[in-house]
Amino acid sequence: MHGAAVTIAEKYRALGIQYDAIIASDMLDLTVFLSCLRDETARTPVAVYFHENQLLYPWSPRDSDTKKGRDLHYAFINYSSALAADAIYFNSDYHRTSFLNALPNFLKRYPDFQNLDTVSNIRHNASTLWLGMDLKALDSFRCPNRGKMADKPLIVWNHRWEYDKNPIGFFRILYGLVEQGIDFDLALLGEGFEEEPPYFKEAKERLGNQIVQYGRVSLPSGYARLLWEADISLVTSRQDFFGQSVVETIHCGCHPILPNRLAYPNHLEPSKWSQNFYETEDEALGLTTELIQSGAWKKPFQGANLVAHYDWSNQTRIYDSCLDELAQLRKS
Repeated sequence: MHGAAVTIAEKYRALGIQYDAIIASDMLDLTVFLSCLRDETARTPVAVYFHENQLLYPWSPRDSDTKKGRDLHYAFINYSSALAADAIYFNSDYHRTSFLNALPNFLKRYPDFQNLDTVSNIRHNASTLWLGMDLKALDSFRCPNRGKMADKPLIVWNHRWEYDKNPIGFFRILYGLVEQGIDFDLALLGEGFEEEPPYFKEAKERLGNQIVQYGRVSLPSGYARLLWEADISLVTSRQDFFGQSVVETIHCGCHPILPNRLAYPNHLEPSKWSQNFYETEDEALGLTTELIQSGAWKKPFQGANLVAHYDWSNQTRIYDSCLDELAQLRKS
């Protein structure tokens, strides 16, 4: 989030193209980028798209940035980028409202010149632009779920192997199933960006004979087939600003077991799908137990159509409209 702005600005200048609009990721320090291109971007409208943000991201205790006190600075980059943008897009309603609600307390952490009045300006320019996904690409690999051919369900994990996805809580629930004598198979998809976490190693030892996939699948087709084969998507994340991997499992007919927080209620209405939402880890264990013992897992989840609007076939028109509006903001 530091040097990239300078590097990308140099590449932008070298292209020599006058663009109708610029969209930047939240991982770019937009203020530095624009300051390097004062002449080239003086009339160009600029938007920032928040896929995540550093104000609310749960830092791992092992993260070196936390120990060095750099986490606050990353959050300020997000704030200043939003302040510099003409339009601010968030990938979910949850993300937009939580970011805006967190800003005042974040600014109050500074001793003076807190600029709390800027929050209203950011709020005025903020809107939700739901994440577009190629869900239909998964359809080419559709196959029957396990319920058609097995007497035990396949539980899937398809997230990063990192702290914010709470794998420790996930495995605690699985061990609870084992203690009750409930049988299941497990697909541990995804990858870690550091050394293999010890709780994954422990799971390999304790659940080894039940694990059908351990780690990243090399081909998209293999990943898609496992999602279609899977029956239960057990989610324990501490943070998800949208939850792309969760939406993929819902689209493929997995029964989601979701914490009643974060972005997940944006995808399914908890009051209508109470059997899919939990408040505590014990409740998650109970819901998963009931789903398996009742045999309800044998039929695909009936709410898969509720995430169809995220497919690009439905989102392209919305994105085009937003970009047209952004381009109309060109400065005279």
